[in-house]
Amino acid sequence: MNAPVRLSLKASPVDLKDAKLLKRIDGFVAEQGASLFHRPQWLKAVEWGTGRRAGGFVVEQLGVIRGWLPLTEVRSFLFGKALVSSGFGVGGGIVAETPEVANELARVAQKHAVKLGFGSVELRGGAVPEGWEAVTDKHCGFERPLAADDEAELLAIPRKSRAEVRKGFKNGLEVRIGRSVEDLAAHYAAYSESVRNLGTPVFPKLLFRAMLESFPDASDILTIARDGERLASVFSFYHNGAVMPFWGGGSFAARGARANELMYFELMRHARARRMDRFDFGRSKTGSGPAKFKRNWGFEPKPLTYFIWTPPGAKARNVDPTSEAYNRKIELWKKLPLPVANALGPVIARGLA
Repeated sequence: MNAPVRLSLKASPVDLKDAKLLKRIDGFVAEQGASLFHRPQWLKAVEWGTGRRAGGFVVEQLGVIRGWLPLTEVRSFLFGKALVSSGFGVGGGIVAETPEVANELARVAQKHAVKLGFGSVELRGGAVPEGWEAVTDKHCGFERPLAADDEAELLAIPRKSRAEVRKGFKNGLEVRIGRSVEDLAAHYAAYSESVRNLGTPVFPKLLFRAMLESFPDASDILTIARDGERLASVFSFYHNGAVMPFWGGGSFAARGARANELMYFELMRHARARRMDRFDFGRSKTGSGPAKFKRNWGFEPKPLTYFIWTPPGAKARNVDPTSEAYNRKIELWKKLPLPVANALGPVIARGLA
């Protein structure tokens, strides 16, 4: 009796200009229930919006995709060089049907990093590659089901935060949802002010435009205003039945008006109308202020596992804003005039993928 034939596994590089292959990869992502950050559209938008080269590797057998690893090449004079899966996302990593396929993708990523001189490879979730360092204590994800209606949604929010939402109802705030140039401008103004106040460089405005154009049916912007004045705004994605408020922020005036609280409640209402069944509040640093805010909304943290590999003798980059190395820089950034922060921020933020 003849032994079964084992088909060899070999990962091949992906050309983002190959429309037919990208369509097949997108189908594989959907079949596997993988994240938004695994979709080729995400990679292309990142490349367009930040100039960071994107690509990845696939494993195929008999013309059928068995595994996929999206990668963004990050090169920064401040933060070093790294291959990231997936750039500017909070998820990514290896999607594979078997451990053998996952290990082949990990192997080829290592080889690629050494060949091009990258100091590390960072996988944000996904399959576990053999021999890589697992990091489980840095970030948590926050997700829960959406309630059946507005009243049930309010009751799902703990009492103190629910009271803040009800105050927002009484403040005469306006809600706008759209994808226009005006919506993008309002969002960028709110978001850039918010991240400056946190001491973080803002991403290039072109990145947000690229995302809107790359996900025409799966993204929008919700803005809260009062008397025509923009207070808070959030850029959201819709994927696998979940709404993902991904980039949100507000002005100082938003706090007193409870604009942020109303913004997220209105997004829940909007997502339900779009037939979403889950609210993915995204990741936050473990123990941080944003993590506490999400817990106060009734979301329980779930630790996220990331994987890092560094070539022998190399050291992984440090982009942790809670690190002591960045404390003074963060405090200085908070004091920058907003126009200055918005001019310098995109140049620096490209290295924070």
